[in-house]
Amino acid sequence: MILPIRVLVLEDHPFVRAVAVKMLTQLGCEAVFQASDGAQALAVLEEVGAVDIALCDLCMEGMDGLEFFRQVGQCGLVGSIIISSSLSADLRRAVRQIVALSGLRLLGDVGKPLHPRALGQLLEKHLISPREERVPPPAPPPPACANEVRQALHDGQFQPYYQPKVDLMSGAVCGVEVLVRWHHPFRGVLSPVAFLPELERAGLLDSLLFTQIDQALTLQRQAREQGFAINVAFNLHAQQLANPLLVSTIRGILALQGTPGSSLTFELTESGLLEAPATSLESLVRLRMMGCQLSIDDFGAGFSSLQRLCQLPFNEIKLDAEFVRTFEDQPRCRAVISSTLALGDALGMSVVIEGVETEQQRQQLLALGCTQAQGYLFARPMSGPDLLHWLQVSAVAQQKT
Repeated sequence: MILPIRVLVLEDHPFVRAVAVKMLTQLGCEAVFQASDGAQALAVLEEVGAVDIALCDLCMEGMDGLEFFRQVGQCGLVGSIIISSSLSADLRRAVRQIVALSGLRLLGDVGKPLHPRALGQLLEKHLISPREERVPPPAPPPPACANEVRQALHDGQFQPYYQPKVDLMSGAVCGVEVLVRWHHPFRGVLSPVAFLPELERAGLLDSLLFTQIDQALTLQRQAREQGFAINVAFNLHAQQLANPLLVSTIRGILALQGTPGSSLTFELTESGLLEAPATSLESLVRLRMMGCQLSIDDFGAGFSSLQRLCQLPFNEIKLDAEFVRTFEDQPRCRAVISSTLALGDALGMSVVIEGVETEQQRQQLLALGCTQAQGYLFARPMSGPDLLHWLQVSAVAQQKT
């Protein structure tokens, strides 16, 4: 059977190249072309036109595979890339990222020597899920101006959304993270990228935070009346810690609502805490003294400082979602998750894994010893009324299991 696939083999070793060409021909590829380095490959593409797949070695005397990816990513003459190299697994993992950054689709990594079965599976994968046409990403929404965000804050257009954190063993809700969306009267629901920078420039982050806390504590009380005790987590920007009125204002809101500080968590990204001044440290300590939980968010996404982790009074680590997305096929990411879990245990800190989207990921995280997670597998961010309904439905489902 002839497969409607055109393949270019890029390999500098003549015998290995001949084996690859013969293998692809026997697998039924419609047309198989070959080249000994990147420069020759580009010349072949100019002559024969676009191909569906390029089977690429990486180390070559002439133009190597990395330069070929960069060049071909600009001309659009290759649909997908299959890596075939004897380089170590960690180097090939890094090359996969280079392929993606070049704007190319990575179909797979077959290593060396080539095996017909592995190569055939990738050809089938190409036929089942052909390359999508490149669609330019949607343009970001136009940024808001200071007057717009001030008016929106005054009119209550910034609404809290809640995403649950769950216990991986029982499925019980451990808490919720509070996110914010702008319900714009003309532009619809806008994500924080459209308004947080302007809120920060206008000095309105604290006003938004205090409004969020007040709204979330009201929802928390409603959930408690329905039998659900949930901790509520808020994102806090590092510069907000310098506000001398931050802690006292939060204490006042808690007093008015009759709620203990232990019902709140404040999440701060690690990148903003690398050079936390003394005033910021005081705010963190006072929040903990009030009973609030402190979580270091997106851990591992920036320049992690273990020294700062020891110095600052955090009691929760939220591991960045990128580690979960790639840990199934990247042993190093799996090792990072295991090490972070061990680190949290040694420091007496709970660990929450972000970005869990599949049941397989949940099972693998459980096997590694993870107990808390957050992600689309469990729930997407939702409004307050939707959260109350979701809690009830979730509780009924747990009772049935």
